[in-house]
Amino acid sequence: MGNSNAFIHGLAVSALALTVAAPASAQEIDIGEVVVTPNRIPTDKAKVGSKVEKVTKEEIDRQSKPTALDYLAAVPGIHVASPGGMGQEASISMRGADKKYIKTLFNGIDISDPTSTQVQTSFQHLMAGGIRSIEVLKGSQSTLYGSDAVAGVIGISTIEGIEPGVEHEVTAEYGSRNTARGGYALTAAGENGKAAFTLNGLTTDGISAARTNGAAPLDLNPARLEADGYRNISGTFAGEYRFNDMFSVFGSALMINSSGDFDDSGNPPKDNNLNHGKSRQLAGRAGFNLDLLDGRFRNTFSAQMFNIDRDLTIVSGFGPFTANYVGTRQKADYQGAFDFTDWATLQFGADYERQQADVTDNYGTNTSDDFSIAGVWSQLSLKPVENLTLTGAYRHDEHSVFGGYGTYRFSGAYVVPDWDTRFHASFGTGFRAPSLYELYAPFGTGNPTLLPEESIGFDVGVERKWFDGRLTTDLTYFQLDTQNLIDYSYASSSYEQTTGVTRRRGIEASANWAATEWLDLVASYTYTHTEQPDGKPRPRIPEHEFLLSATVRPAEKWSVTATGHAVVGVTDRISPTYGAFKDVPLKDYFLLDAKVAYQPTEKTEIYLRGENLLNQKYELVKGYGAKGASVYAGFKAKF
Repeated sequence: MGNSNAFIHGLAVSALALTVAAPASAQEIDIGEVVVTPNRIPTDKAKVGSKVEKVTKEEIDRQSKPTALDYLAAVPGIHVASPGGMGQEASISMRGADKKYIKTLFNGIDISDPTSTQVQTSFQHLMAGGIRSIEVLKGSQSTLYGSDAVAGVIGISTIEGIEPGVEHEVTAEYGSRNTARGGYALTAAGENGKAAFTLNGLTTDGISAARTNGAAPLDLNPARLEADGYRNISGTFAGEYRFNDMFSVFGSALMINSSGDFDDSGNPPKDNNLNHGKSRQLAGRAGFNLDLLDGRFRNTFSAQMFNIDRDLTIVSGFGPFTANYVGTRQKADYQGAFDFTDWATLQFGADYERQQADVTDNYGTNTSDDFSIAGVWSQLSLKPVENLTLTGAYRHDEHSVFGGYGTYRFSGAYVVPDWDTRFHASFGTGFRAPSLYELYAPFGTGNPTLLPEESIGFDVGVERKWFDGRLTTDLTYFQLDTQNLIDYSYASSSYEQTTGVTRRRGIEASANWAATEWLDLVASYTYTHTEQPDGKPRPRIPEHEFLLSATVRPAEKWSVTATGHAVVGVTDRISPTYGAFKDVPLKDYFLLDAKVAYQPTEKTEIYLRGENLLNQKYELVKGYGAKGASVYAGFKAKF
């Protein structure tokens, strides 16, 4: 315990030593809402052609939910489906494309799992404690971000928007199913730098993922089902320090230790009290900025590492089975920007990445495989006339297995000040490199001749502000086509490239209204139509998704936030027999969540929040249970 306290104290001291922030003169310039992911540099959102959504620290505090998935699920165009309770493998899609097409960066670190069947992020283990912003960049983004950024990019930050000074934040919560969580965050900012350190823990008895136990439905005999517990301890660090006008350094780190139970898969799944999984994730990134020619020539050098170590134990009709999965990623990156004039900027960069997966199991099919991929890219940003911003970019990647591949992207944004209106559009191509598992899986299922999946997509929309900026509305149409899909073939018992195009079309509509001093309203609607080459829709993608949220401040120190979430028109794909698939509709559902908060002082809050308050019986994945009505009480304090 003493060593643990010393470790935490050391990190706290390190954070304070980095006390930072931009020079005062820079803080006096207001360029509107700033986003980073669209152009890989801080950019005024009004000048971005791609569609980008942002979840702020204020929104996270308003709802006090435990995981990053809870907030991503409220973003238009994103749908989350988990087979069971907290900690179960989460299925997340963006504009009808699942998570293998979504690049995720945590404080700039790529945290996708190289040992997974497809390279994708384990979103279910990302706690919300300490997160200060979540940016969701939509559309094909491979030109700036490389492989996997086909549907878009999610950027998570624990350091954005830190106020000057030193602040501690403590949070705690307890509620249904013996669920407890607590967190501590330390932030510090001064004249030359800023830093943040967070530590979070969560434990829950959970629910049974198995909707049936082979005998009785969950609703009729819940006592016969064993709950699937989950544990998570996470820590983060991020810091920046500017030595002078030319040179600054930055660094970040992430640690996640998680463990949980799960039931036997299948349709229906079977209750099992012996299956267990553990996961440890460690990641870090460090680099420096070098600004030359009075800031006109900006350079960023960085290196990062990600390691995941997973243990899996299955005791069932197919077991016992144990396996250990160790995945690593090393990446080096350079990014430059040169301002030719105040209306023309050239960005350029290069990166090199190596992925490795080592698998040890008790069937003796131990494997150790790796590949590397290197890329170069360039983007030209132009402002040819006032209020018009255009970008054009190209990227070329060289993969150690399949060779070279090129992608391109264009975007534009035009602001009409007299109308408080912004038009935005983007068009781009993307690719997804085959994973190590798809290339080299044992028993001959891997296929080293696979080529990358390809995509082409665009979106176009209009954003308008009303009532002196108190109401913001946006309407966007999107399309995304992917081909050369990599899928498992039962005929050949291996991964194969399939023919045809998978199409996704849709509309995203949103409104954010500060109606009065005591009432804020947020509403969104997403329509998504997907079609595979065989004419069938993609599984677990809702055709219609609605969200309405209201925050009311009925009296001084009191606030009430309620959110309604409706999902209509979802199908899932099940395999009742080996090699045969069947599409089945899922029941439409409506979820109501709410939080009532009281602030005794400006920096303290106690609250009561509820999830699924109408106790809806629904499925996110066919045959798997979902959490019923739940209530939690918590507090947070800053000092």
